[in-house]
This record gives sequence, structure tokens and C-alpha cells, in this order.
Amino acid sequence: MTKLALFRQCAILFRTIPCEEVNAILIYLQMLETDADKSKFERIYVQYRGLMLRVANSILHNEQDAEDTIHQAFLAILNNLDKISAVDCPETQSYIVIITEHKAIDLIRDRKKVVNIGDDETELGLEVPMPGDSPLADALAKLPPRYREVLLLRFDNGYSTREIAAMLGMEHGAVQKLIWRAKDALEKHMEEDAV
Repeated sequence: MTKLALFRQCAILFRTIPCEEVNAILIYLQMLETDADKSKFERIYVQYRGLMLRVANSILHNEQDAEDTIHQAFLAILNNLDKISAVDCPETQSYIVIITEHKAIDLIRDRKKVVNIGDDETELGLEVPMPGDSPLADALAKLPPRYREVLLLRFDNGYSTREIAAMLGMEHGAVQKLIWRAKDALEKHMEEDAV
């Protein structure tokens, strides 16, 4: 990137995001090669950074740890930028929220803090209301967030179990087991609603 192009990029950024965040986004943008990827990442950053900070803060209850978490989440997004087709869509938002949640949980594990997040899959995740009036949507809304997340990543967003494992920092076998449990729970909710 030439100095003139960098100057123009800075001028645009100063109009769209606070000054203290410009250095961070410039570092991320330097990691990308094409202007299209830089533009896509900039839109993701501007549109979702606030949401990511809220999600991380709701798990960590610490502003500095939340900032560290969204940095790690943005690095993961940079590595998977080609998988994001549209910036402003529910799939992208759910993907970004899930990545942020898991990076926050990873931070807790890495620092070995004593925080009760539990080992039960029912306690992890972010409650996201499911739209729609269909029986499937109603059954999905009753699932624990962790189950709903892996089902949406697998069947709604079309990621393979290996890709989900990489995104969530889990073992492939653990993701397969989690999807199996989630499908089983979904089936039970569907049967209960049918009665």
C-alpha cells in the first residue's frame, strides 16, 4: 500500500470510527492483500465491533479482557474472511457472535480464572431469539444456546464439522458429539410440540 493510499484509508477511517480504534483496524487491514477484502473487513469492523464488545463483556465482566477477546475474534475472522459472503446478514452476525463467545471462553480457560461458566453445554452461548412461527423455529428457540449455535453453523450456514471445530477451537470428535446431542434434543422438542 502506498503512502497516499494509506493516507486516504486513514481519512475514511477517521470519519467512521473513533480515533483510538484507527490504529487497531489499520493493523488488521495491513494483513489483507486485496482492496475488496480490506473493504469487507472494514465494514465488518465498523458494523459488529460494538456487538462483539457487548458479547465479550457479558461473559467476562471486564472491559480490558473484552478488548483482548475481540482482538482474538477479529484475527479469527481475518483467517476466515473468505467464508463471509455478505456483511449485513443474519448468518454473518451469528458467526461473529459465536466466534466472540468462544474466544471469551478461551480467554477464561487460558487465564485459569475461577469463573463459574460450567461444563454443561446448556450454560454456554448467547441467547438469540429465533424468528419465525414454524414448529422447527419454535423447537430451535427452546434449545440451549450452545446446541443452537452448532446446529446453525452446520445446517444453516453450511460449515463442515471440521470447519466448526476449527472456528470454535474444539476437537472434531467433540463437535460431532455436540451436533448429535443437539439434534437429539431438537427431535425431543419437536415431538413434545407435536403432542
